[in-house]
Amino acid sequence: MRAVSSILHRMRLCEDGSLVFASTSSFNTTRERSANGHTLPISFCISAVLVGFLLFPSAGKTQISSLDPARSLSRADSLIHEGKLDEAIALLENVLQQEPPASGIEARLGKAYYKKRSYQQAIAHLKAALQENPEERETAQLLGLSYYTVGQLDQAIPLLERIQSRLPATEFDGWYVLGVCYLRTQQPDKARAAFGQMFSVPPDSAVGHLLFAQMMVRQRLEEKAIPELAKAVSLDPRLPMVHFLLGEIYLYKTNPQRALEEFRKELEINPTVWLVYWRLGDAYARLEKYDEAEKALKQSIWLNETFTGSYVLLGQIELKKNDWELAVGFLERALKLDPQNYLAHYSLARAYQQLGHNDEANRHFVLSRSLRGNKKREEEQLFQQIPR
Repeated sequence: MRAVSSILHRMRLCEDGSLVFASTSSFNTTRERSANGHTLPISFCISAVLVGFLLFPSAGKTQISSLDPARSLSRADSLIHEGKLDEAIALLENVLQQEPPASGIEARLGKAYYKKRSYQQAIAHLKAALQENPEERETAQLLGLSYYTVGQLDQAIPLLERIQSRLPATEFDGWYVLGVCYLRTQQPDKARAAFGQMFSVPPDSAVGHLLFAQMMVRQRLEEKAIPELAKAVSLDPRLPMVHFLLGEIYLYKTNPQRALEEFRKELEINPTVWLVYWRLGDAYARLEKYDEAEKALKQSIWLNETFTGSYVLLGQIELKKNDWELAVGFLERALKLDPQNYLAHYSLARAYQQLGHNDEANRHFVLSRSLRGNKKREEEQLFQQIPR
C-alpha cells in the first residue's frame, strides 16, 4: 500500500473540484483530464487508482518482497540481543512470509518468544526449527527448557539428555534441570546421578546421597529426603552436614525436639560451624528454653559476628523476656549489618513501642511493611526466572 499512499500524496485538489498531480520530473503540476478535455471527478480518480491496485496487486506489494533475508536476520539478532523482542518478532514474521522462507527464521522466532517467556509459542517455532536442523544445539536446548518450564517433562527429558552429552563439564546448569525432571517423573536413581554429575561426586557415595537429599529439600520433598540422609549416615557416620540437614527438616516440620537432637549430633562431628549454633538456638527458642537459646546464639556470633540472623533472634528472645532495652541493642546491631531486614525493623518497632518511643516505633513499622512488600515482589520475580 505504500505505492498507493505515494500516489495519493501527490494529488492536489483544485478550486473547480478537479485533481492535480505533482509531476515526477518537476514541481510544475498538470491537470489530469479525460479524452474529451473535461477534468476528472475526485471520486473517479481515487476509485481508478484503487481498482488498478486491486487488478494488479504486484503494483502494491509492501517491502516484504524486497527484504534482504540475510540483513533482516542480522537485524533480528541485534534486536534480540538488545531485548527488543517485539520488534524482532515483527521483523521475523514479515520475513517468514517470503517464498521460499529463509533458513534460521524459526529458530530465531523460537528464541525471541523464549526470551519473552511466551513458552507455548516458543515451542511451536523451536519444533519447526529442530525439524529444519536437527543438530542445532541451542534450538534443542531452548526447546527442552521450554517444555520443562510448561511442565511437559517427558518431552523435555530426551532433548536435555541429548544436549548434556555434548556440553563441556563446566556447564552444569543443564544437569540441575535434568535432575529435577528425573525427580519429578519418579526416576530417583537417574536424578541422583544427574546431581552427582553436577557436583562431580559419585552418585552412590555418602556425599552423593547427601547432595541428593539437599536437592529434594529444595523441591519440597522433605519426607523423601530423610531416607537419603539415613543412607548417607550408614555409609559414613562422620559425614558433616547430614545431621544438620535432618535438623532443618524437623525444624521445618515443627518438631523442634527432634531438630535439637540432630543439631547436637552435628556439633559432635564438627563444633566449628556457626550455622549449626544459630539453628540450635532457634530450636531452643521454640521450646521456650531461652537461656540455652541465648548461649547457642552467642556462640554463633563468636564464630561469625557479621551474620544478622543471630542478632535478630536474640532480640526476639529479649522481647519475650520483657527486656526491651537489651532487645533494642541486639536489633539495632542487626540493622547496622543489614538495613533492609524487615523482620529486624518490625521487632525493633515492638521494642520501641514498649519503651514508649512511639515515633521511632511507627517509623520502623512503616519501614518493615515497605521492605517486606519489596522482598515479596523480588522473590516472585526471582522464582519466575530461575529453574525450579
